[in-house]
Amino acid sequence: MKVNAYLEITMKIAEANRPAAVKVYTDYRAPFLETITGALTKELLARAEDVQVLHGFDSIEHAQAYLESGLFQKDVFTGLKPLWDVEPNIRIYSVV
Repeated sequence: MKVNAYLEITMKIAEANRPAAVKVYTDYRAPFLETITGALTKELLARAEDVQVLHGFDSIEHAQAYLESGLFQKDVFTGLKPLWDVEPNIRIYSVV
């Protein structure tokens, strides 16, 4: 399948909290790829000012649906929320 949409979640997370954020990413990467409809890729990107998780999907609709899924709402969101310095920036992009 081809990636047709990206869900980008950008989070400001203090350096001291980054190992915990990496653990959340690692714990839920496989379940994301194995159980979320349309999920194709998931990458963790880090730079000094923030951390991004870039999710590849087969459609914008599946990217949007993931944000409402139990995996995101109950597991990923709950695990990451205490680590944020500010609310994350969430964007969905269409591949053109």
